[in-house]
Amino acid sequence: MKTVIGIDVGGSTTKIVGFSPSGDLIEPFFVRANDQLTSAYGALGRFTAENGIDLATVEKIMITGVGSTFLSQPMYNIPCKHLVEFPCVGLGGLYLSGLNRAVVVSMGTGTALVYAENQKECRYLGGTGVGGGTLLGLSKLLTGMHDIDAIIESAKNGDLKKIDLRVSDITRNDIHPDLAPDLTAANFGKVSDLADKNDITLGLMNMIFETIGMQAVFAARSCGVRDIVLTGNLSTILQAASVFDALNRLFDVNFVIPPRSQFATVIGAALTAREEQG
Repeated sequence: MKTVIGIDVGGSTTKIVGFSPSGDLIEPFFVRANDQLTSAYGALGRFTAENGIDLATVEKIMITGVGSTFLSQPMYNIPCKHLVEFPCVGLGGLYLSGLNRAVVVSMGTGTALVYAENQKECRYLGGTGVGGGTLLGLSKLLTGMHDIDAIIESAKNGDLKKIDLRVSDITRNDIHPDLAPDLTAANFGKVSDLADKNDITLGLMNMIFETIGMQAVFAARSCGVRDIVLTGNLSTILQAASVFDALNRLFDVNFVIPPRSQFATVIGAALTAREEQG
């Protein structure tokens, strides 16, 4: 067996990973560039140089992502295979989580949900336009901030009590056993005149994560599973863990954010080549 490399070409970032001939994961990373060709070739050059990989030892390059169509020729005479993104999401999610069966959620600019089983079956379940693009766009409109690091830092000091309407705000009695008092009744349904940018950015994150989370809960129930693996860039945001932990308790599911979750799709692409090698 030879080294296999996976590349996930996005709109503004390109992610790359590899598996050594012995089957060991070569640590992934990403590069930013406005041009997809520049970012893909730059990622490959840096990846092989930093890991001491001779291009002659690379079996093939597996390419996926929305920008992969810009790469129509072999890279440095290495055969390239273009892959549909959704199976890569499922394969990568199972690999990173160590699970055999789960709903895998890719939280990027938008959100996709995939049912995956035994690293063989991957079925696209649907998705939503709510995702990282929503966070950046609404934050720009409502707070003037469009930088993701600034948004995350701002949300650390936010207070949801100034933004969201909770079940406890509208009733003192238990309406239903499944409706916990701290459950959101309406995102942005209780915006205080005292709410500032920090409160708004936290409210946006909470709305996006809860929307994605509830779609994932419904998908998991329809597939008869409890495990839901969260992947993609949004899964690495600090505030995500607390929102999904709360959904775990409320809906008896198991949201998992594995290490390297942002690289699930590109890892799944490289895994496809490894499976083809036997």
